[in-house]
Amino acid sequence: MSRRLLTLLTLALVALFAVAACDSTSETASDAPGAHKVSASDAVALIESDDPPVVIDVRTPEEYASGHVAGAINMDVNGADFSSQISELDPDQQYLVYCRSGNRSAQAAAQMEAAGIADIADGGGLSDLVSAGAPVE
Repeated sequence: MSRRLLTLLTLALVALFAVAACDSTSETASDAPGAHKVSASDAVALIESDDPPVVIDVRTPEEYASGHVAGAINMDVNGADFSSQISELDPDQQYLVYCRSGNRSAQAAAQMEAAGIADIADGGGLSDLVSAGAPVE
């Protein structure tokens, strides 16, 4: 085997191992710190887990009063006090946010992450959560 071919094969193997090492992390997107979108079924699994997140309904108080995920707290993302409310949250706690359709929950998750909250799962819309089996009250 020529020296040039041996060098090319060696470089190819090094590149292959480098790519494999970067791709073989033990974290999935939903396990990664920061804000991340999760499916409704994954959100329900989090709610029903042995160590459930704090569930936050980011809809208006009127929407919340009409029905919400059991145990959820209401923090209106469009309310004047949302920033002060999230500043009082434990930055190391895991949170699950949801709204009506998924738009406001994404906004809330981004604001919470910017405020230093380490783990925010965006569960999307309430109807999807209910369809996936989330308990409501």
